[in-house]
Amino acid sequence: MPVYKDKERGTYYVSCYTSLHRKKTKRGFKTKKAAMEWEREFTLSESNDLNMTFESFVEAYRQDMLHKIREHTWQTKNAIINSAILPYFGKMALSNIKAADVLKWQNQMLGYRNDKGKPYSPAYLRTINSQLSAVFNHAVKYYGLRCNPVVKAGSMGKKDAREMEFWTKEEYLKFIEEVMDKPMSFYAFEMLYWCGLYMPTA
Repeated sequence: MPVYKDKERGTYYVSCYTSLHRKKTKRGFKTKKAAMEWEREFTLSESNDLNMTFESFVEAYRQDMLHKIREHTWQTKNAIINSAILPYFGKMALSNIKAADVLKWQNQMLGYRNDKGKPYSPAYLRTINSQLSAVFNHAVKYYGLRCNPVVKAGSMGKKDAREMEFWTKEEYLKFIEEVMDKPMSFYAFEMLYWCGLYMPTA
């Protein structure tokens, strides 16, 4: 088992070989259990085992897609995955996610309200649903997953909302101050707003 103790730092690290025979080392685990869990997930990912967690598969998806799409497009996809998808599906085994799980997630997204009582816009709901479906489509096409549970669960939101609301510059600057302590969200919203992409007011 390639888990070692870093006596100098008092932490554990894992040293593995990728499928391309490159050595990969991950450091800074506080416990041996955490290091062994990472090593297990890494091994499953390298062998394309569908019992890996959804979070681990998303990392494989990232590596597969990173150089195939434009950087700003990837940043948008990545922000959606991190904020709206991983918190719910991250620790679930990829092969165990069923249409019923997707329905529960959709209902959670549909029931979301911000501190002003506003829900996600129909266009944003459709966007995050499509992104989840894209991840599963990738698993079906390249990793042998039998079916896409999002297709079975159905769509969510609308492609073209009849009414679209946009932040004014003043409204946006007020909002962005509230997320400055969250780098991932801050840079995602900065990119979306200043590039003129649609952003929900929720």
